[in-house]
Amino acid sequence: MGDASTDSERAGRGAARPIVIAGVVLGIGFGGFFDGIVFHQLLQWHHMLSHHSNPAIAGDLRLNVFADGLFHAFAYLATAVGLALLVRAARRPNAVVTPRLLGGALVAGWGLFNLLEGLINHQLLGIHHVNPAGPGPTLLWDLAFLAWGAAFLLGGALIVSRSPAAGTASSGRPTPE
Repeated sequence: MGDASTDSERAGRGAARPIVIAGVVLGIGFGGFFDGIVFHQLLQWHHMLSHHSNPAIAGDLRLNVFADGLFHAFAYLATAVGLALLVRAARRPNAVVTPRLLGGALVAGWGLFNLLEGLINHQLLGIHHVNPAGPGPTLLWDLAFLAWGAAFLLGGALIVSRSPAAGTASSGRPTPE
């Protein structure tokens, strides 16, 4: 049987978990929107299929814009699901929603999006790259995008872990509820 400190920490983590999950899903949606709006539309560095191995697909603007639309639909869905999860979690009797807990989870989710999108679309599938026409090697841009994702994921996780609402303060001692 655990001592009171361990029980308090466990209770804090249990109350924080639904908020963290909601924040991560929201962060995935926000990361997708940022990527699509900034890189695809404003900077026009790439479209979803602009580096596809089939030149007919890579050069088909209508198909690329359609694929971008599907990508935005995914971002919209992730954001809507994240909001629904957040509302549900916030209604729980033991819910503690703090800016640090939710903000850290959002940043971690955004980083997770960047890592997954960068690894899958840029590296594994090779269907597009961050800035293929930019200065320097394309791989450098892709690696910088992955580093950004890793920094956000780790930084967000660190913020969440140091949130009093997560059950332990930065000192590692249990926090009162």
